[in-house]
Amino acid sequence: MDEIRNKIAESGIITLDLNDYRPSGARVMIDIANQLWQGIVLKEKDYRDWIKSVDWATFQGQHVAIQCSADAIVPSWAFMLLAAQLEQYATSLFYGDLNGLEESLYKEAIDKESFDEYANKRVMLKGCGDSVPMGSYLYLTERLTPLVKSLMFGEPCSAVPVFKARN
Repeated sequence: MDEIRNKIAESGIITLDLNDYRPSGARVMIDIANQLWQGIVLKEKDYRDWIKSVDWATFQGQHVAIQCSADAIVPSWAFMLLAAQLEQYATSLFYGDLNGLEESLYKEAIDKESFDEYANKRVMLKGCGDSVPMGSYLYLTERLTPLVKSLMFGEPCSAVPVFKARN
């Protein structure tokens, strides 16, 4: 009888999991739509009073997304006032929603890596059933394609070829 061989292990494919690049820390959203007068306009005095009433230390060590979900014109200084309060507590600040924040955090983590160890290697980017933002796959593909011999997506048992270097 022939010996059972693990052909996937023998293939030399390196599996890369984007979840390994997920920055730690809680993610929270501040939506200033709740501070709009009649849902349409921001009154500076009321807004500044609200800012004074918030305990910004509760955002210590958190990644904070700031947005206004209402269809209103909000002056830039409104977001700047929040940033000035949060900068000493929050780990990071982002203008936009939580999905945008998450994508930004992944991009920052990916940008910090060199990926030189994957040069001329066959790389499998794991991606089935995870909660990684879609843009992160784009960022990582952009970083890996100049280096790798081939790039695949999925699991070794059901890989989708994404890129193959020309000889």
